[in-house]
Amino acid sequence: MTAMAFDADAPAAAFASDHEARSAQRRARILYLMLGFSAGLPFYMFSTVLAVRLTDHGVALAIIGFFAWVQLLPTFKFLWAPLLDRYAVPGFTRFWGKRRGWIMLSQLGIVTALVAMAFTSADSLALTALFAVLLAFWTTTLEVAADAWRVELGPTPELQGPLAAANLWGYRTAMVAAGSGALLFADVGGSLAPTLQSFGIAPGWTAAYLLIAVAAFVPLPILAALPSEQRGTRGRAAALMGGLATSAAILLALAALAAAVGWVLLGAAANLGISAATNVTPWVLGIAMLPFLAMAAMLPRIRSAAPDSPLRTSAAIGPYVDFFWRYGGLAIALMAFVSIYRMGDVLALNLSKPMILGLGYTKTEIGWADGVVALAASIVGVGLGGWMTTRWRFGITLTIGALFAAFGNFGFVWLAHQPHDQTLLYIATAADQFGNGMAGAIFVVYLSMLVNPRYPGAQYAFLSGFAFLLPRLLSGAGGTVVGRLDDAGYNGFDLFFLASGVISLAAILFLPLIARARPRADDRP
Repeated sequence: MTAMAFDADAPAAAFASDHEARSAQRRARILYLMLGFSAGLPFYMFSTVLAVRLTDHGVALAIIGFFAWVQLLPTFKFLWAPLLDRYAVPGFTRFWGKRRGWIMLSQLGIVTALVAMAFTSADSLALTALFAVLLAFWTTTLEVAADAWRVELGPTPELQGPLAAANLWGYRTAMVAAGSGALLFADVGGSLAPTLQSFGIAPGWTAAYLLIAVAAFVPLPILAALPSEQRGTRGRAAALMGGLATSAAILLALAALAAAVGWVLLGAAANLGISAATNVTPWVLGIAMLPFLAMAAMLPRIRSAAPDSPLRTSAAIGPYVDFFWRYGGLAIALMAFVSIYRMGDVLALNLSKPMILGLGYTKTEIGWADGVVALAASIVGVGLGGWMTTRWRFGITLTIGALFAAFGNFGFVWLAHQPHDQTLLYIATAADQFGNGMAGAIFVVYLSMLVNPRYPGAQYAFLSGFAFLLPRLLSGAGGTVVGRLDDAGYNGFDLFFLASGVISLAAILFLPLIARARPRADDRP
């Protein structure tokens, strides 16, 4: 395996021959299978699995909904994404390169946050939220570094499709493995109690989170063992020790900062009288409109900006201004489209498991459904979606993806009106994972093609982050919405999942407009 295949600054076009290019692309797909696994493993632990854990501990549905706002953090990754392009991690970067340096630091952050979450409980929700935020931050940082590298390696749909599929295969495999493994281990932990307690580990959820923490650590030594961006192996030990020392300081500083910010926000919420009984939906919808209004207000000034304008040359906002400068008024339509295309997937993520638990299914039954069944369905969906992007126009593939994703949400409504049967749970889970896997693969390739190769990391972080801003805002209010619908005499979960599927279908209405979107030619050398 050559160092070129893992050079963060080498695009696919740099390979010397067709044979070398094919060989390098195979290595890149294997790499992105592993990187997808690294990023996907912790995701369910601060989303779906955390929701089940809180439900298991008797936490109110509205509070569980609020915890979905932890998932908002990845939507704001554009705030720190430029830092990953500009700065390097001391120690790690010297030997392994900038991209891998950030990935290795992020993996250390993921492991430490998972271990910390293992020892929290329902009696310390604020502490649980703190470590969930840190886990979300480091998971997102890993994705930012990996996504920038992927966009550079695959500048065309033909190259990007296989890379995106490999990345999503690894990502969804890890999500399913972590989700099902944690649930199964949490349920059988009682039978292993004597053994676990002999090691000082509480059975159940503590053991489950520690299990995933061990799995999250595995990719780190593999990355460290890959060829360096220098010749030979001299300096590996010094670089590793320097990187570990720097990482420890960064992890502690970020934890302290997150704790301080959280303390201020919780205090402000208490002073405003916000609690589990508060109807936050109108506020959420109002906040969700602010980015669109701000973009519309700034667009005329951005479109007329000269090449040397501070707006376009700024290291902080230049990459994001460039997107609106290139697409003009259609940029607003593009942002609206991407913000609702994955709506059904995100809304179902946080409340599907509490709903299924409410139907009488056990954590073990859910774990098996989220294991082999979900994994197989997701792999097929991702593979088919990635293949379609190399054969058909985006208008066709995006439509097909939206249809199957919506059907997955409707499957939860169907399940709620069926007798308790694990086979039916398998069918609903498979439909959900197949549709989301297909739509996810198509969406990743589509977003990658919107990106200016001049700013691959920052622009992809901006687009993929914004794509989930509105869904995650609404997801956080989901528990409140379901509760109020129930109080009004309706079946809250039925209406919630029906509405989320319909909203996903509404994205199709944008396709005739965004199909005409062509970027303005860059006027800079």
